[in-house]
Amino acid sequence: MVVELLSPGTEDEDLGTRRESAADKPPSKWEVYERILRIPYYIVFSRYTNELRAFQLVGGHYEPMNLTDGCLLMPEINLSLGLWQGSFRDIERLWLRWFTLEGELIPAPTESAVAATQRAIIAEQEATEAKQEATEAKQEAAQAKRKAEQLAERLRQLGVNPDELDELL
Repeated sequence: MVVELLSPGTEDEDLGTRRESAADKPPSKWEVYERILRIPYYIVFSRYTNELRAFQLVGGHYEPMNLTDGCLLMPEINLSLGLWQGSFRDIERLWLRWFTLEGELIPAPTESAVAATQRAIIAEQEATEAKQEATEAKQEAAQAKRKAEQLAERLRQLGVNPDELDELL
């Protein structure tokens, strides 16, 4: 696959619309990709118009491909390519991004690292909260034990043996 980012000065050549087939002229990019290298997918994206177009090699020449839900499906490589609105390197715009065939965005390595860091922070916060809850539970249990011991002592002072209360009830 070749992904070509269109430039206004070379757009005609990139799209194969300028065909100057003189013997002394080298082949255009389109001709190289289509006839010489026989690249299965030729994708062009204009960052000026945010237009995504794709061509698939069929019978020795490029045929336009249709978008499916805004993506170019390429089942042979189990991927699709589409446009994504978001920020990359602090620039907000439409970006060309890889998706699964089901349309799920495939995160860039930096996005995966950020997501993993966020998951680690959340897990650490949850572990800290669990420790705090366990500490509070221990403190409550210790307080309940002290109260039970104080109550047992008071009962003894009143002449009641707290160990025999179960038998009386």
